Amino acid sequence: MQTDLVFWDWNGTLMDDLDYSVDCLNGLLEEYDYPQRYGLEEYRQVFGFPIQDYYQRVGFDFVRHPFPVLAQSYMELYNAGVDRCPPAHHAADTLAALRSLGKRQVLLSASRRDYLIEQARRRGLEGYFTKLLGLQDIYAASKVQVGLDFLRADGIDPARCVMTGDTDHDAQVAAAMGARCILYAGGHQSRSRLEAVCATVIDRLDQLPDLLS
Repeated sequence: MQTDLVFWDWNGTLMDDLDYSVDCLNGLLEEYDYPQRYGLEEYRQVFGFPIQDYYQRVGFDFVRHPFPVLAQSYMELYNAGVDRCPPAHHAADTLAALRSLGKRQVLLSASRRDYLIEQARRRGLEGYFTKLLGLQDIYAASKVQVGLDFLRADGIDPARCVMTGDTDHDAQVAAAMGARCILYAGGHQSRSRLEAVCATVIDRLDQLPDLLS
């Protein structure tokens, strides 16, 4: 079936914040006096949603340090330097190619919506999207309901939609919406984790237009 609309994840998919996110995790561990540190590949094996569960996997003790406190501290660390994170390789070219094919594009992120809009605008990518959808808080629980609400309001057939992201949560979102899933292996989770939940995994964003043309 033809694809009319592409849902895009943001962090790790269209914005390359992978290395920076590892640095922020290790910075948060240091700030709260935890001894463990994570390398890139270790991080890609443990990162996931909801973020609260991921914090527990990396070793934070919520009795000593409640999740809302840690989440706020992380966002302060992250926001202090996120402007240095570039668009992902081929992000703009891929968005432009899909637009030329007549595909509508919607940004669907577990980030807080005001952060999302500002980050997309600063990288010159905001104009490619017909809608930018995010959460109302910083706790990154799930974007499933946001996507479902959009589909109901828009009236588009989810079978004519694709969800493109870099984590198994994006596959869960696609399944919940009834959309096809294509995952990108250059982001926050390893290719093996993505292949376990999605039949189509790409290594470069610019592979996507050919798959959808």
